Amino acid sequence: MLVAILVTLLAWASAFVVIRGVAPHIPGGALALGRLAIGTVALGATALVQRGWLRPTGREWIQIVVYGVAWFGAYNVALNLAEHSLDAGTTSMIVNIGPILIALGAGAFLGEGIPKWLAIGAGLSFLGVVLIGLATSLGSARGIDPIGVIWSLVAAVAYAIGVLVQKPAIRRLPAGQVTFLGCAIGTLSCLPFLGQLVSSLAAAPVPSLLGMVYLGLVPTAIGFSTWAYALQRTPAGRLSISTYAVPPLAIVLALIFFGEIPAPLAIAGGVICLAGVAISRRRSRARVAVAASGPAGGSASASGDATAVTAPPENLPE
Repeated sequence: MLVAILVTLLAWASAFVVIRGVAPHIPGGALALGRLAIGTVALGATALVQRGWLRPTGREWIQIVVYGVAWFGAYNVALNLAEHSLDAGTTSMIVNIGPILIALGAGAFLGEGIPKWLAIGAGLSFLGVVLIGLATSLGSARGIDPIGVIWSLVAAVAYAIGVLVQKPAIRRLPAGQVTFLGCAIGTLSCLPFLGQLVSSLAAAPVPSLLGMVYLGLVPTAIGFSTWAYALQRTPAGRLSISTYAVPPLAIVLALIFFGEIPAPLAIAGGVICLAGVAISRRRSRARVAVAASGPAGGSASASGDATAVTAPPENLPE
């Protein structure tokens, strides 16, 4: 499962770099539609050779539709539009409100609770993202565009909604099936940008077209598949905090491909992000004891984490 998480983080970190290169040539809505269409084809080809598909219930269909429209559709369009007017650091800082919303939502609506180390790690990682955003913004001559901030907030909320409805959908349904259906629904929700995409394809240079193909195959088809695999085996709140590793990874990729040397404050923020991710994956002693003892285990000590003791087995981190 750790490999799946690492693949997801690297794929999504690379997306920030590629989007920045493609954005000048393909508008936000058109880029989202092209990326999702390519991802749907790739996921569909994979789905053809898979077995074990299940018929979704009415409730599961609602969850899949909301997941597809929110995360694949609204998130991608909003993120692309935000990066047209904001630098990557500031966009990442605002979008990464999402994991905090997911952790709170998972505790409130999915019964996962909010363990102490998860809360500490989330706060520390968010501080690191803030430092990255400040470092990037201070070095940018464009300043902060309020419209870009609004689009970033829309992306953060769409991201959180998508994860919170995806988690219950994949409790019974295969993760690959839900991912394919979500991507296909996201593609349909972006069809109003079809005319914009057609005109962009005729005018965009080849590197930008290849960048769109990459976004469809790697961050979308592969990244969302490995994410779904991990989410099926990990509490949503805990897994979402892992995405705080994306901003520092994006900084490293920008250094490799664009030769950009990050500011010292950004480097410090990246280190803090990674430290927060590591802390968020710790478990209290009481939680470990319950996991080891199984369903027949005794009650926790007075200092134990009550939420951890009462959580169902599927909510224990792996």
